[in-house]
Amino acid sequence: MLTQMLAPAAVLVLWSLIMLYWMAFTRLPAIKNVSGMGLSEAKPGGRGQDLDGVIPDNIQWKAHNYVHLMEQPTIFYPAVIILALTGASAIDVLLAWVYVALRIVHSLYQATVNKVSVRFMIFLLSSVVLTALAVRAVIVTLQL
Repeated sequence: MLTQMLAPAAVLVLWSLIMLYWMAFTRLPAIKNVSGMGLSEAKPGGRGQDLDGVIPDNIQWKAHNYVHLMEQPTIFYPAVIILALTGASAIDVLLAWVYVALRIVHSLYQATVNKVSVRFMIFLLSSVVLTALAVRAVIVTLQL
């Protein structure tokens, strides 16, 4: 069950990198179109959030989602590792896949449509699934 439990985490890692490239391949041309400058002429110390309100919002949505993939999933990864090391059940594996599927749906929605009320519901569902994974990790480590 070890590899079955780690597979969803590996997929989420790959998905995060896909979002990174999607962000870069849309953001860099937008920066050039708006400013006429490339990276070599960028302001020293500039950060991605500095581009909010400068380049089109729908371009920045991909960057916002990439940041989100660096936030909450940092809880997912150790929960998955804990469960993998302690002997994940089929339910744990299912929960991990559901979480990853919801995060991918969230990414696609945020990067394209980005209606906050819908996006929040997807986020809320993924958070509930992550909570279940975290509770399972506590149960197996405390042997409750």
